[in-house]
Amino acid sequence: MRIVNDASYPPFETLEKGKMVGFDVDVIKALAKAAGYKYKLENVGWDPVFAELKSKTADMSISAISITEDREKTYDFSNPYYRSINEIMVPKSSKIKSAQDLKGKTVAVQQGTTGQYAVEKVLGKNNPKIKKFKTVNLAIMEMLNHGADAVVADNGVMDYYVKNNPGKNLKTVGDEKTFDGEFYGIMYPKDSKLKATFDKAIKKIIDDGTYSKIYKKWFDKEPDLDKLQANN
Repeated sequence: MRIVNDASYPPFETLEKGKMVGFDVDVIKALAKAAGYKYKLENVGWDPVFAELKSKTADMSISAISITEDREKTYDFSNPYYRSINEIMVPKSSKIKSAQDLKGKTVAVQQGTTGQYAVEKVLGKNNPKIKKFKTVNLAIMEMLNHGADAVVADNGVMDYYVKNNPGKNLKTVGDEKTFDGEFYGIMYPKDSKLKATFDKAIKKIIDDGTYSKIYKKWFDKEPDLDKLQANN
């Protein structure tokens, strides 16, 4: 079984000394074990993930992919395995306190993500002040180099970066009124026979405590299983 991802999104998937590590990497290992499958996980990049599943050259992707109505037209998704919400990252000295404060500012995002779409809802589609990058790390670098006032991406990524880079004097700003909570799912080609098997595996690792162990390892807190399972 061939699984593809974009390993540039810590703490979900990233490369450390040539080895792929992250929350998603641990989750798929546990799920494959529970489902009885052997697999190969390949880092192909964000846009190729979608192309590979569309052309059915890969069996699935686990890569911090938000389940959206638009994506569901082309792909199948598993039951949710992670709850996420977009968040704003800014320098500690920034006066930005909400999504509305982004108006008139330059905002860096990863191209083709829900972070981009969330900012477009506030600033307008095709706004030249929205700078789009291939990876979230490049978007963060743009802000650190004073090319943007803020970065918008998923809270797991933002919180992890701020925590692990205390010398960069950054903070995160949440805005649950403007940004909708969303869920990550495993993405499959349409009509995949693997969905039912892996949905059972997701339930199994949640029920036996494996999921909570992995979650605590990467996020230093307990997962909100009620919110997660309400959508299963």
